[in-house]
Amino acid sequence: MSLRFLLAVIATEANASLLQPTPVTRHARSAVASQMLGLFGTSADDACSMCSRARFMRTSSARMSEAVVAEAETYEFEAEVSKVMDIIINSLYSDKDIFLRELVSNASDACDKKRFLSLSDESGKAYEGRVRVVADKESNTLTIEDNGIGMTRKDLQNNLGRIAQSGTKKFTEALGSANSDATNLIGQFGVGFYSAFLVADKVTVVTKSDEGEQLRWESTEANSYTIAKDESEPIEATGTRLILSMKEEADKYLDDFTIRDMLKKYSEFISFPIELWAEKTEYDTVPDPDAEVKEGEEPPTKTVPRKSNVWEKVNVAKPLWMRPPKEVEQDEYDEFYKTTFRAYDSPAAHVHFSLEGQVEFRALLYCPSTVPWELSQDMFNDKVKPIKLFVKRVFISDNFEEQLLPRWLSFLKGIVDSEDLPLNVSRELLQKSKVLSIISKRLVRKALDMFKDIAKDEEKFADFNKNFGRYIKVGVIEDRDNKDALLKLATFASTASDDKGTTLPEYKARMKEGQAKVYYISGASKEAAASSPVLEGLKKKGYEVLVAVDQVDEVALQGVGSFDGLDVVDAAKESADLGEETDEEKAEGEAAKKDFEETLSFVKKVLGAKVDKVEVSKRLTKSPSALVQPQWGMSPQMQRLMKAQAAASGDDFMGGMSANLELNPKHAAVVKLKAMVEEDDAAKATKDFATLLFDVASVSSGYEVSDPAGFAKRVVALMSGEEEEEEE
Repeated sequence: MSLRFLLAVIATEANASLLQPTPVTRHARSAVASQMLGLFGTSADDACSMCSRARFMRTSSARMSEAVVAEAETYEFEAEVSKVMDIIINSLYSDKDIFLRELVSNASDACDKKRFLSLSDESGKAYEGRVRVVADKESNTLTIEDNGIGMTRKDLQNNLGRIAQSGTKKFTEALGSANSDATNLIGQFGVGFYSAFLVADKVTVVTKSDEGEQLRWESTEANSYTIAKDESEPIEATGTRLILSMKEEADKYLDDFTIRDMLKKYSEFISFPIELWAEKTEYDTVPDPDAEVKEGEEPPTKTVPRKSNVWEKVNVAKPLWMRPPKEVEQDEYDEFYKTTFRAYDSPAAHVHFSLEGQVEFRALLYCPSTVPWELSQDMFNDKVKPIKLFVKRVFISDNFEEQLLPRWLSFLKGIVDSEDLPLNVSRELLQKSKVLSIISKRLVRKALDMFKDIAKDEEKFADFNKNFGRYIKVGVIEDRDNKDALLKLATFASTASDDKGTTLPEYKARMKEGQAKVYYISGASKEAAASSPVLEGLKKKGYEVLVAVDQVDEVALQGVGSFDGLDVVDAAKESADLGEETDEEKAEGEAAKKDFEETLSFVKKVLGAKVDKVEVSKRLTKSPSALVQPQWGMSPQMQRLMKAQAAASGDDFMGGMSANLELNPKHAAVVKLKAMVEEDDAAKATKDFATLLFDVASVSSGYEVSDPAGFAKRVVALMSGEEEEEEE
C-alpha cells in the first residue's frame, strides 16, 4: 500500500505541449511581442469628449477601408508563420481568452521600449505610456491601442511576416549591452501576436514609428498579408492600433464586462495604465412634465438615466511584490492578500523576497490564519490554485499541480513573478524545467522560514498547528529532503503535554535519563491511547509517549525512523525495545515463561487464528492482558480506517495481521487461569475464562471485539458466579 494512496484515503475520511518551448532570456523579447502596438490618435481629453462609441470607431475602423487599395503591397507569409498560425487556431491554445493577455502584453512591451528611449529625450517631457481597449458591437471590432514605439515597414515584414526574428534582442544590442537591463522586457515568447486569429477573421495593424509614416498591415488568416500607407485616423506621435474583426462565435469578447474581467485576470499588474472605453450610467434630475404642479410648491421632478462612454482604468491594483519589503506596511500586505485572493481573514504571516543570479524572480507568500473554505472538506482539493505565476507582471497560470509547491503546502497563497522562466509557445502548458525546480525549492525554503517565525509565538503556533498541522505531517511523509526541518515543526499529542501538544525537540528535552528512544502509540483519542495497557511498563519508568490520534500522525511517525539520533518506535509493536532489563527482571521473565508454558499453549489452542502468538508480557504491570501488533501489523485505528474505506467502495476488507496476546504472569486473573488449566483444561469455564482475557485485551488495547454478544455473556457469567450454559 503506497503512502500516497493511504494519504488519499485519510484525506477522504477527514473531510503535452505540441511545440517545444522557446527559452526565455532575461533581457530579450521577440519583435512580435515588443513592437506591436502604438498610440491613440486623440488625446485623453479629446477621447472623453467623443459623443459615442460609434463615432470613435468610425474614425478608427471605418476609415481604414477608405485607404487607397492601389497602394497596398501584398506579401506571402513565410512557411513557419502559416504553420504556427494553423497550430494556434486549431489546437494549441487551450483557452481562447489568452489572446487578450498576449496582445496587451505586447502593447506594454512597446510602451516599455518607448519609455526607455524617452530617457534620452532632450525635451525633458516625461513619457506616459498607456494601453486602451475598445469593444464595439456595432462594427464587430475589438481595438487595442498603445502609445509605444511603433513599427516601420521593415518591422512589419520582419516581425509580423516571419518568426524567430528577435526584435527585442536586436533592440537591446543596438543600445549596448550595458544598458540592456533597462528595457525590463519579458522574454522571447515569439508568437503571441498570432493568437489574435483565435478570435478574429481579419487583423488590421495601424502603426507609426519615429520615421513618421503611418502604415497599415492587414491579414485574413490566409497565406498572405498586405502593407500600405494608412489614411485612417492619424496617430499623433508613435504607437500602434490593432483592430480585430471578430469571428461570429467570438462575439462575447465585445462585451464590456467580459473584457474587463479578462483584463483584470491577466493584466492587472501591467506597468502602464490599461483603459477600457466603457459605458457609464449617470442619473439627472429633471422636471416631471406628467406630474401635477400644486400652487405654491416646487415643480415635481424625476430622475432619468443618462448613458455615456468614458475611459475606465482597469488595472488599479499595484504589484506589491515589486516594492522593497522594507517600504511596505503590514496593513498593505493584509489588504493585498484580501483583494488578490478574495480572502476575508488577515494572513497569519507572510514572506516577501527576491532571488537574483542564476534565476531571477520575486515572490510573496502568505499563510492564512484560518483554513480556506475550499480546503475545509478536502485538504487536497484539486480546484485550489495556491500560486499565481506572473512573467513580468503578466499573469501566466495558476495550474501547476505540484510543480511550484508540493501539495503539503497547498494551503498557502502566493505570487511568483519570474524574469526568465522557460515557457512553451502557448504560455499555458508549463514544462518542468531547471528554472521551475529552483523556484520551487526556494519557495519551500522560505515557507519553512515563515513557519519557524510563527513558532516563536506560542499562541500563533498553536493556531497554526490546529489549522495546518496535518499538512506539515504530510510533508514529513512525502518530502524527504525537508523531513528533518518539518519534524521540528510537527506537533503531536503526548502523555506529558497539554492540549497544544509537543514537538519532537520539546519531547527530547524532557526525556528521562537512560531513555534511548522516542516512543509513540496510536489511538482513537488521547485518553484512550494513554490508558492502553501496553504503556504500563514505559509509564513505570516515567517515559513520555507521543500519541497519534490522527491517522496522518500515525503514518508520519511510522516513516520517521529516527530523529536527532534517536530511534522513533511504536510502543504497541511486539518488537518495541522498551528499555534495558535488569538481571533480576531477565531471570523473572525466563522463569515465568517456563512456568506458564502450558497455560500459553492452552490459550493459543482456544483462540486459534484470532491471535498470532500468546506470550508472557514484559510490559504489563497492572492489567492482566494486552494485544500488541506484530512487526508488520496494522494498528487498530488503521484497520478501522481501511475497513470503512473498503465498505464505502464495495470491497471486502481482508483485515490486518492477527495480533499477539500478552499475559501478565503476576496478575491474579492470569494466575487463576493457570490454576484452572492445571485442574481441568477441557472445562468450558476454563475456555471461557481464556477467551474473556482475550476480549478484555482487545477492548483495552483499542481493538474491536469480534463477538460482542458472547463477550457480554461471559462477563455476566463471571459477575454472577455461574457458568455460561452451552448453546445446543
